[in-house]
Order: sequence, then C-alpha cells, then structure tokens
Amino acid sequence: MSILENTISPGSAAYQASRDGMLALIDRMRALEERTRAASAAAKDRFHKRGQLLPRERVALVLDPGAPFIELSTLAGYMFDVPDANKSVPGGGVIAGIGFVSGIRCMVSASDSGIDAGALQPYGLDKTLRVQELALENKLPYVQLVESAGANLLRYRVEDFVRGGNIFRNLARLSAAGLPVVTVTHGSSTAGGAYQTGLSDYIVMVRGRTRAFLAGPPLLKAATGEIATEEELGGAEMHTQVSGLGDYLAEDDRDALRIAREIMGALAWERPGRATPEFKPPRYDQDELLGIMPMDHKRPVDMKQVIARIIDDSDFTEMAPNYGPATVCGHARIEGQAIGIITNNGPLDPAGANKATHFIQACCQTRTPLLCLNNTTGYMVGKAYEEAGMIKHGSKMIQAVTSATVPQITIYCGASFGAGNYGMCGRGFHPRFCFSWPNAKTAVMGGEQAAETMAIVTEAAAARRGKPIEKDKLDAMKAQIVGVFDGQMDVFSTSARVLDDGVIDPRDTRAVLSEVLAVCREGDARIPQRMQFSVARP
Repeated sequence: MSILENTISPGSAAYQASRDGMLALIDRMRALEERTRAASAAAKDRFHKRGQLLPRERVALVLDPGAPFIELSTLAGYMFDVPDANKSVPGGGVIAGIGFVSGIRCMVSASDSGIDAGALQPYGLDKTLRVQELALENKLPYVQLVESAGANLLRYRVEDFVRGGNIFRNLARLSAAGLPVVTVTHGSSTAGGAYQTGLSDYIVMVRGRTRAFLAGPPLLKAATGEIATEEELGGAEMHTQVSGLGDYLAEDDRDALRIAREIMGALAWERPGRATPEFKPPRYDQDELLGIMPMDHKRPVDMKQVIARIIDDSDFTEMAPNYGPATVCGHARIEGQAIGIITNNGPLDPAGANKATHFIQACCQTRTPLLCLNNTTGYMVGKAYEEAGMIKHGSKMIQAVTSATVPQITIYCGASFGAGNYGMCGRGFHPRFCFSWPNAKTAVMGGEQAAETMAIVTEAAAARRGKPIEKDKLDAMKAQIVGVFDGQMDVFSTSARVLDDGVIDPRDTRAVLSEVLAVCREGDARIPQRMQFSVARP
C-alpha cells in the first residue's frame, strides 16, 4: 500500500482564504442554476392550468426515483442571451443529463419550455450536440422530452441552421448504432424540429397538446393558401390514427411519461446492477477539497492532496516519483474501479512529458481509464528546455493523449494554460467527459503574460521604425489585453461556451467520477445489436 500523507493545515489563514474563495464561487454557480430553475418554474400556473407538467417535473417523473442523475452543462449560454450578469438565464434552453429510466442508464434531454416556449437559447445547439455525442460515445439510449418553439427567428443565424442539421443526423446515427431513441412530444415540434420527433424509434404523443408539422397554419396559408387548424394539421390523434408518425397516444403528460418508462422497461437491454465491489473511502475529509486550491493560480499546489481525497483508502501507487516530479502519474481506484491519474505540481518539463507519455501507453495496455487533473501553466520555455527537446517530448505526450485507446476523463482543477491544456487532454482533445471546478481557468496564457508579450512586440516594432512609443497608449493596450484574457478564462465564460460538460463542486468529484467511470465501463463493454426494425414509417 502507498498511502498518501496529509500535508494541509485546515486551520491556516491561507487554507481558510482558499476555502472562502471556493465557497463564494460555488454559491455564485448555484445561484445561476437556481435562477434558471426559477425562470422555468415561473410558468407553473400556465402549465398546470392547461394540464401540463413543467419541464423539470417531467424529467423527475421519467427518471427512476432515488437513482443518480448527473446534470450536464448547466451554465451553457450564460451572458450570451443577454449581456447582463444579473439577468442572464443559463442552460441553453435544454435540461440534459445521464440517469436511469426503468433501470437502464440513459441520456435524458428535455426542452426547457418554461423559458421562451422552449426556443433554443444561445449555445443550446452546442449543448444538444454535446449530449448526443456523449450518448453515442458511451452507447447510451436517448430519451428526449420535446416541446419547443424551435429556433428564435429574431436571432436567426444561417450557421445555426446549417449546424443544427447535426442534431437530426445524430438521432439517425444513434438509431443506426442500435441505441434506442425514445421521444415524448409534449407540445410543439415544428418545421425542422418535426424531425426531432420523426427520427425517433419510439414516439409518444399527448392528446390535445402534441403539435408536429413541417409548416404551421400561418406558414401553410402564406405558402399555399390552404387553411387548417393545428389539430387537423399535426395533432396527436391525427398522427397516431392517420399519418402513423406517432406510436403511442397518451392522455396527458403523466400518462406519456408512464408509457415512455414502460417502453424502456420492455427493452432487451442490460441493466447494470447497483452493487459495487468492496472499497474503503478516502482517509481524509472530502470537505477539505474546498481549501486546497488557491484562488491565485500562480501559487503552488500539491495535487497529491486532491488525489488523497478522491481515491479509495487514499492509496496511490505513483510511477517514477523522482523523475520529472512536477508531473504526477499513478494508479488508484475510485469506488473499486481502477484508474490511472495524471496531474501537475508545476509546469510540464521534458522529463515529465516523457513520463506521462509512458504512463498513458501503459494504461492503454491494461485497458485502464485515465483521469487528467489539470493544474498547469503549460510546457516549460527557455533555452535550456528547448535544447532538452521540450517540443519533441511535449509532442509525444500530445500524440499519446490523441491516440489513447481508453476513456479519458478531464477535470480542470486549477490553471490549464497553453499547450499544457492539450497535453492534459483538454476539451479540444475529446475526453470522454470533461468537468471543471469553480476556480478553474483556461487560456492560451495568463493575461499579464499576453499583455507583456504584446508590449515587447510593439516596442520592438516602434524601435525598428525609429518612432517613440507613448507609455500611456502602451499601458492602455496592456490593460485591454488583460481584460480580454481575464474576461474569458474563468469557468463562467468557458462553461457558458460548452467548453466542458459542467462545473462541479469539488466535494462531488469522487461521486461524479464514480458514475462516469461506470458509464465508460458499461459503454465500452456493450456491443449494441442493430435494432430489428426500421425508423421509417409507412
């Protein structure tokens, strides 16, 4: 056994300052999530008056009670709907996450129709594409609860229309991969959105509420002169009795969700048991994760103290601890599940990059999933490091990350700067899952470094032209650069752009990792059989 020793002092002023800073960021995150829930719940009276359930009530009823549910990308679109931090409603107009329906682990996606009638919000498209990607990668059935006004025509962008086609392509890919797509169409499913319903394997419609048509009555009249009511054109009874689009006719939302659960319950699909192997919890309190990471990413951190609080029995078998020691690599278990961990106690140097490359290849050999705990300012620079082959060794590490044959999970715990973001399997390298802690920062470099770099370049250019440089203008340029960088590197900016799968409380890290490791393990073990029927309707 290689038990990690505790080296933190929870009573110290530095620890308390870090803890207070982390709690403040968590409070900010939770307040934004609650704002979204409140904005949707404000429609409660309207929904209940017409016999409908609110979107989150639907999600709660379709999921197995008491089973784990990992909600994804709750900050998507923050500050992109309106540029006012006090009024922005994040979430992208979509509620999505991984949970259990009738004992089957699924991806569940629901239109948040309590907000703008379910119209897709900024970055809602990116969020939807990402959850579909996760369903495909992890071989998860896809359950969608649809009620959407579609795209917001006042914010129409041709690129969103073109990219939006990927939503429908992915539904076809899910079905072709043998992953059932079960859809409850609670309300409107119009124009291109009609294919969100049509490209499903099982379709449940609600009497008097479902509307699915390629052109609604106003557009139909404008285009052809034909006059028809919504019910005649695309109601649930017409589609389940005449067109054949709908497979099941429900009396109301509750009945529709009951039918969806029965469909899932009847599938010949592996239902993972909830029994877990015996394991010992970490020896140290997970609450102490709140104070380990300083708010200033320039301050050093011993990431082994993070590892000690998320792995079984705090038992960590470290590889080559004396070679490239700033790069930490080793084996551990999380709730009995084997994992290889790579993290940073400083910048990546040639030895550290070499060690990480070797470790990644060794984990691939034994089919051990990899966890990257990002906390790096990047690869080392300087004459000595260039001569030592930093580019070559860093490239080997990046190539190993790219070519890895096992699931890779990334958590941004602190800084993730420069090519260090790439070598530590940042979002651009398609980790199976990618989460952030509230204090994390991601950028090509720090704002001050970027500003100083441009100042040096500007001064050199002025000297070549023989012109003096005005200090006031130079200072203004540096301040502007710092503002641009600082305004985009925190998680409230990166997660808003769906550059991770969500921001998590550090205390939830072990629980989240346990669930996503199970998702990866089950997905990689499953060879889905092609479904025995066509999605085409007569």
